[in-house]
Parts: sequence; structure tokens; C-alpha cells
Amino acid sequence: MALAEVFETIAGPDAPVEFTAYDGSSAGTPGSAVKITVRSPIAVSYLAQAPGALGLARAYVSGHLDVDGDMFTALSRLSRAQQTHMGWADRLRLLQALGGPKVLLPRIPPPPQEVPVNRRFLSGRMHSKSRDANAISHHYDVSNRFYEWVLGPSMAYTCACYPAADATLEEAQDYKHDLVARKLALKPGMRLLDVGCGWGGMVRHAAREYGVKALGVTLSEQQALWAQQAIKRAGLEDLAEVRHLDYRDVSETGFDAISSIGLTEHIGKQNLLGYFSFLNGKLKAGGRMLNHCITRPDNTGPSIKKEGFINRYVFPDGELEGPGYLIGLMNDHGFEIRHEENLREHYAKTLAAWCANLDAHWDEAVAEVGQGTARVWRLYMAGSQLGFDRNVVQLHQVLGVKLHADGSAGMPLRPDWEPAQARAKASA
Repeated sequence: MALAEVFETIAGPDAPVEFTAYDGSSAGTPGSAVKITVRSPIAVSYLAQAPGALGLARAYVSGHLDVDGDMFTALSRLSRAQQTHMGWADRLRLLQALGGPKVLLPRIPPPPQEVPVNRRFLSGRMHSKSRDANAISHHYDVSNRFYEWVLGPSMAYTCACYPAADATLEEAQDYKHDLVARKLALKPGMRLLDVGCGWGGMVRHAAREYGVKALGVTLSEQQALWAQQAIKRAGLEDLAEVRHLDYRDVSETGFDAISSIGLTEHIGKQNLLGYFSFLNGKLKAGGRMLNHCITRPDNTGPSIKKEGFINRYVFPDGELEGPGYLIGLMNDHGFEIRHEENLREHYAKTLAAWCANLDAHWDEAVAEVGQGTARVWRLYMAGSQLGFDRNVVQLHQVLGVKLHADGSAGMPLRPDWEPAQARAKASA
């Protein structure tokens, strides 16, 4: 059976992509904006040895399968194929058509970008300090120059918040940082702790725009070095600081506010109780804490898919919980919940902008980090965009306050952090 026939069996005879293979066969829609090319038998072996998304990822990352055109569009159009659940009899027939046992043996080693199953470089107890440091380094210590091309001038690697549909990525990232600042009610002279601070965007914004003395901590050495240089260039050394440090090793206490933007995903379910308790202990009574993180829509599935593409290629040991679970833990460990919102659509737009940035700098990115790593990012970001677009994952901001001993919160009767309300309050 020609490979094009196999493709039609899985994706359907009228798949809205063009398909060609090394055996000379073709299928799908000629001239489509998206073209899939199977370049070698190794791609077939990957797909046979790991059916589904992981096999496709291995074939693409290794360069034995190409995707021409917009990756998000490709994944959207191929979603039927990815969601196909074939019985064992159909799988066996397809396997025989592909060449039988010879496509299963010998086993083809995965691309070098994949974290080995035994995770030798991630030795130790899951979410211990040393293992977390290695997991974070795997993802964030890729190349600051690469991240500059993908993320743009803000160097913010978290969901932006779009004040309008036509806002630019930079406007949306600035709006996100300011939204967090307003929710935390930052004022000159306050002390802010930003855990998992990335390249220091929130720290710089709080210092520059609100006169806050801000401390950020990150497990990524490259992030910390970049952030320290950015703080110096901005002349904010008296107010802003970023340390290469595990958040659990922050010695200071008595902060007026805490922001956690994109860290909770790395904490691990077993450590969440200690995480929220630790943050509460660092906060003054009456202080606010904002937790901004990716979640799954509910708690019916596992926190981590150990055999999945994300865990093997992108975020080793990353775990996602449902929003209700996280809110419950915050509530039970010292934070009265005052506000919550889902920014799922905003993250889809953010990822679309990052994908466009990567495509615009593709040649430079490949020269900087290599073809395989660039392909991992192209696939990961487009797949994540599709996930947020289709409610496979969500992004929640949850605001809590540490009550005073008498039970008072010091919160306004109505939220005062939206721009119009904030301006009216400032002019009063």
C-alpha cells in the first residue's frame, strides 16, 4: 500500500492539506496552503513505533517529516487524524501495509532534543531543588538571543492580556504587567516578591511604573543574567533585583505583595500545599498575592502525561491542575480569594504572536539553536495555541489576600484595578 493510501485511511480522502511521500505517492488537496512531506522510511518507523502525537513529533523534529505552511493551520486541519481512535485490527492492517515488523524493529532512537525516559539528567526526587533546577534549565537556558526573537522586546514568556483585539504583543504584555500591579495595589515604597520572575519583566515594571522595591527569583541562570543586565540598562538598580535562586531559598520576609506568574506549573501537585503556605508566610497581613498559571479545564485527568510531547520535549516534570483545585488550596492555606479570571483566549493570541515571531526569524533561530530545537518550538507553540483555542488548557489569574488578625482584608468594596476605575481613584 502506498503511503498516500495510509494517509487517506487516517486523515480521510479529502484532507485539507497536500500530502507527498518519498515513495512518489500523493494525497489530499493539491496546492493547499499546508503541505506534509514524508521524506524517509525513518518517519514511518517513528509513526509506527509511537503512534499518535509523539511519533509525529519525533518524525518532524528529526527532519524526516516536513510541514510547509503555517503550523497552527496544519495542526488544526490534521486534528481529525490526531483524534482518530483505531481498533487493534485496523492498526495491524495498517502496520502490515507499511511494511510489517520491519518498521517496528530495530527501534529508532528519538531525536536528541527528547528527554530520555529514564531521565538520567533529572535524577533525584521529583520536584526536589536539584531536579527542578535541571528541568528549568532544560527549557529556559536555550539561548537568550533565541528568546529575544520569539518573545519580542518585552521578553515576557507568559500569557499576555490584550486590552483590545488589535493590540500588539508588546502592548498586551505591558498591559498584563500593569494589570497584575493594579490587582496587587502596588504603591511607591512597597516591597514586591516575584517568584519565577523569568527575564524580570514584572520586576522592572513594578519598579519603573510604581516605585516599588521588587525582588525577582528564577532557577534559570541565563534568565537571571539577562534580567540583571536589563535592570542596569534601565537604571533601576536601586529598586529592582533579580537573583538566580530557588524561590524556597528566599530569606527575606514581610513583603507587601507577591506575584507568581507562570511558576505554579513547575511546582508539582505534591508540593502545592507547601508552595502556597511558603508564599503566605512571606507576606504581610493585608498583603495580596496573585497567582497566574496554566491549568487544565478540570481535574478528571492526570496532572502530568509522562509519555506526552510536552513532558518529553518542552517542560519535563511540568504538572497542571484544574482551577478549582488551585483556588481551594490557596483558600485553605492562608489566602482569602478575592478575584479570579480565565485568560484562555488571550494565551491563544499570545502564542500566535510568538509563532509569527519565530517564523519571521526562522533562519536566525536555526543558526542559533539548531534545526531540531527550532522545530520543537515551532511545533510546541502552535500545538499550545490550538490547545488554548479549543479549551484543552486554560490560563487563570487568582487574587488572594492575607487577612489581618481581626479578619479585615483592606480590600475595596468593588474591584478597582480596571484602567478607568484606577484613573478615577487616582484623580480623586
